[in-house]
Amino acid sequence: MEELVFAGSDGIIILSVFAVVMLLIGYFSGKGQKDIHGSLSGYYLAGKNLGIIALFFTLFATQYSGNTIVGYAPTAYRTGFSWLQSISFMTIIIGVYLLFAPRLYVIAKKRNFVTPTDWLQHRFNSKGVTLLAIFLMLWGLGNYLLEQLVAIGQAVSGMTGGTIPYQYAVLAFVFVMLAYEWMGGMKAVAFTDVMQGIVLLIGIVAFVIGGIYLAGGNFGDITQYIAANEPAKIAVPAAEVNINWFSMLILVGLGASIYPHAVQRIYAARSEKTLKKSFARMAWMPLLTTGLVFIVGIIGISLYPGLTGDGSEQLVGLMANDIAAINPIFYWIMIIFFGGIVAAIVSTADSVLLSFSSLISNDVYGKFIKPSASEHRKVMVGKIVGIIAIFGLLWIAWNPPGTLYEIFVLKFELLVQVFPAFVLGLYWKRLNNKAVFWGMLFGALLAGILTFTGNKTIFGIHGGVIGLALNFVICIAGSYLTAPSVKKDPILEEDMNAVNLPQ
Repeated sequence: MEELVFAGSDGIIILSVFAVVMLLIGYFSGKGQKDIHGSLSGYYLAGKNLGIIALFFTLFATQYSGNTIVGYAPTAYRTGFSWLQSISFMTIIIGVYLLFAPRLYVIAKKRNFVTPTDWLQHRFNSKGVTLLAIFLMLWGLGNYLLEQLVAIGQAVSGMTGGTIPYQYAVLAFVFVMLAYEWMGGMKAVAFTDVMQGIVLLIGIVAFVIGGIYLAGGNFGDITQYIAANEPAKIAVPAAEVNINWFSMLILVGLGASIYPHAVQRIYAARSEKTLKKSFARMAWMPLLTTGLVFIVGIIGISLYPGLTGDGSEQLVGLMANDIAAINPIFYWIMIIFFGGIVAAIVSTADSVLLSFSSLISNDVYGKFIKPSASEHRKVMVGKIVGIIAIFGLLWIAWNPPGTLYEIFVLKFELLVQVFPAFVLGLYWKRLNNKAVFWGMLFGALLAGILTFTGNKTIFGIHGGVIGLALNFVICIAGSYLTAPSVKKDPILEEDMNAVNLPQ
């Protein structure tokens, strides 16, 4: 991100305030709460007692990040109005959540699930399915965490006018994140999400208002400028772009809905009513977040014509510098807003790290290495492995691979392969564990081969979507050719009958 020349020492002050507030939230979240550090549910799910405000904002932080602003606006700048898809794929995520979240919540509450693969283990009773799903989920989480680390460095370095270099910026906020997460677990994460969510929503509205003011105060003039000077960005998209749009809807809509940290927020809800109310409010967020970020990118086309490649990645910083120069009110709004962006990125990273740690502690260590370990020991193992993992990713983050958008797409190609097992298993009793394993494996292999050989899309269709299609075919055909595994387990049969699932 472009250095924010208006910030400098003021930026350092605001960032320091945000850091102190996050540390205080972590301290008070864990103070006197013995169950947080001695219980998997207490540490990773906030005791399954998140109310509607905390749950809404932590779901908001799960789906959106400061990186949504830093990364999506430049994409809108480069592609034009076809990036409207960012609103639709964020909307479809909510629809997919509602497809399975209430059903999953009922079973998770009854069986005391902690991680997403608790459901898969319960549903299929297969080590192969569980281990493969763990690997794919860890892959998705690792990529997502890497994305946030890159964004932290860029945002802090830009906000401090280069006073704090990229590497030091990442290290500083990683230590802050590790400290408050260690102290308060999911409870601390959820409450920091409330803080950053409010700042982010207010800031993006002010950012759009300032951008329109800079562009002359009339959004119609902006579209007329684009039509006259860059008509390709306002024209009807080509067929391959439209196909790519629908491919992205599938890839992101299905993939993001089964983010491990998103699923764990379903588990953490205080009640099913709280969960449904939170999702109802989330339905408006694509318009208020990605919709406004899209407008920022479109405004940038007329304000800063000719930016290409890395230059376009600096769009948000360029515009922020000019908005801050309008008057003192906008100056301080921009400083606080960018402090909020950093906090939002950190809040997304802490959610991902918490989920990463839970998969290691509960699933890898607790299920396969030492099942007899106490919950306190499992929590400690998760904390320690999480620290090791994040510093391994920091080594990669020193030389970030590609633009933020490219990193964003990469994680979904493999993660989405868990979707048939996870959601189809909730709806279809006949789904067989062997079919699920082979479908997930071959879907992931095909998606991985296409992605890493440079064929990220074929005729506009993402490699992950092609792999997912193969995955579904194997799951469905294989299940019809073999006996349904669910009827072998009377407890599972009882759970699935409780939510009125079809035969």
